[in-house]
Amino acid sequence: MSKEIILYDYPLSSAAYRVRIALNLKGIRYKKVLINLLHQEQQSDLYLAKNPQGLIPSLSVDGQVITQSIAIIEWLDETYTQQPLLPQGALEKAQLRAQAYTIACDIHPLNNLRVLRYLVDDMAHNETEKMAWYYHWIKLAFTSIEAYIDANAQNNQANLLDTFLVPQVFNANRFKLDMTPYPSINQRVIWCNQQSAFQQAHPDTQRT
Repeated sequence: MSKEIILYDYPLSSAAYRVRIALNLKGIRYKKVLINLLHQEQQSDLYLAKNPQGLIPSLSVDGQVITQSIAIIEWLDETYTQQPLLPQGALEKAQLRAQAYTIACDIHPLNNLRVLRYLVDDMAHNETEKMAWYYHWIKLAFTSIEAYIDANAQNNQANLLDTFLVPQVFNANRFKLDMTPYPSINQRVIWCNQQSAFQQAHPDTQRT
């Protein structure tokens, strides 16, 4: 019997974008519920009952809720074996996970919407200072990921890193980061964005 899968989603959330990509790569049918971050709907009592952190995304599976995009994507990969997102070898798995986690742990927590808002609204930083903060952390991480991709041959199968990298580059472009220093990242993202699973997950294709 197929599971009822519901994604609590917001189009411009990079974490939700990752999960949409993974669901599409796996060919999983799911329903979407829009949680508008700009309207603070993630702080509603109804949503907090599902995810006490008040963060997007959440994935409901037959009424059981999984939070945090890393946990969701790895659950999907363990549960749906088609289109595996990780290589076979334990060392290669760990190396690929490390790159994905560089985005999830070293960029995203420092550069997401609530942090950028806090810098401006609570810490009284101006727009120039906010963007200097944003660029600093993303450049550090992209430099290391660029070296990894450049040193490791990328095949024509999407992997765990791709699900994290494509949304992060989308955000970098939104914030007008100069991507010239990262040719290997750019090449990989161009390839990914030619695949239907990534195109269907793109924020511009989501109904709001």
